Amino acid sequence: RQTWGPINMLEQCEGSHAVAAAVALSRPEVICAYPISPQTHIVEGLGEMVKSGALTRCEFINVESEFAAMSVAIGASAAGARAYTATASQGLLFMAEAVYNASGLGLPIVMTVANRAIGAPINIWNDHTDSMSMRDAGWLQLFAETNQEAADLHIQAFRIAEELSLPVMVCMDGFILTHAYERMDMPEQAQVDRFLPPYEPRQVLDPNEPVTIGAMVGPEAFAEVRYLAHAKQMQALDLIPQVANEFRQVFGRDSGGLIKTYRLEDAETVVIALGSVLGTIKDTVDELREQGVKIGVLGITSFRPFPISDIRDATAHVKRIVVIEKCFAVGIGGIVSRDVRSAVRNRPQPVLTVVAGLGGRPITKASLTKLLNDAIADKLELLTFLDLDWGIVNRVLEREKQQRRSGPIAENILRDLGPSAAGA
Repeated sequence: RQTWGPINMLEQCEGSHAVAAAVALSRPEVICAYPISPQTHIVEGLGEMVKSGALTRCEFINVESEFAAMSVAIGASAAGARAYTATASQGLLFMAEAVYNASGLGLPIVMTVANRAIGAPINIWNDHTDSMSMRDAGWLQLFAETNQEAADLHIQAFRIAEELSLPVMVCMDGFILTHAYERMDMPEQAQVDRFLPPYEPRQVLDPNEPVTIGAMVGPEAFAEVRYLAHAKQMQALDLIPQVANEFRQVFGRDSGGLIKTYRLEDAETVVIALGSVLGTIKDTVDELREQGVKIGVLGITSFRPFPISDIRDATAHVKRIVVIEKCFAVGIGGIVSRDVRSAVRNRPQPVLTVVAGLGGRPITKASLTKLLNDAIADKLELLTFLDLDWGIVNRVLEREKQQRRSGPIAENILRDLGPSAAGA
């Protein structure tokens, strides 16, 4: 049985447990929760802490849906409470209307997104499709590479959200991080209190000074409202690294910020990615470096706001850019790479999009090594799907060409692959 509560400095623990402990150390006042894999262990742990008395002065509210979870968080934050929730995949889509409302109202809610694929067909494994679907919703989006960073980012997220009065998603890879056990260095309550002051809302509903929020705004002011939401995101480009620097001073480790680089100083090729895949990419780059290949890594922590200037400066000397992303926009291609291209516009460097790891497909060093060698040899197309089984794809396309009633694609693929695939 998992024992929930504050962690004593160094401890081997599950990623979800560490995030729950970090959120508890941040002294939330309202936690609203609806279970959906793979985030359930986080809110489950926080619920047990509230029930046992390990987390005091906090109301834990079980709701009937993800939409209700975000709606309760909006009400709590508007009333002046430090509010937190968590979700994943279809749960994030179900609360989409309220997600936009939270940012439109400028409420500093912190939410964990345990990244997971979106169906149909149903898939519970990790990719970044869910949070990417909300990339224009007005929330800050911070991506964690490790469980240590996931825990640290939550503490920073409350500070950033409340300073700007904007909501923040902390995105961590479902199962790969949420259910992985690692050695964690968790802070003490006094450290967090020193770093994260008590919540002082920039706006609050007060019965003595009644106002209406979220009411109708017509053409005479709506563009200005939306621009100011953008202006706050631009302010975050300065605040996020500032908060990361203060975090380092208090806790003694680097965590957060806008981007992070690895072996990039003399690199001719740079690989850009978000999330836990950065670990595998770094291992692959180390092996290529031993062979004399000049290659480095740039990890994006802040996807929203997007750090255009930092990426542009960090990649000024490279010959080519390879963006590995665990999502894509159907009908056009890369999502992250599109933003990277805007950062390096008017430069001759090719920006190559590699879609990988969809639905939890493993991204191996062997596949990455071949991919990166092809990129260095200028053999990659602008859009590549890593380890895509073209035999399956062509079989489906041929079937649809030959038969009008060709049937559902996913089920046909599983039938073609045989009982072992269908059983999985």
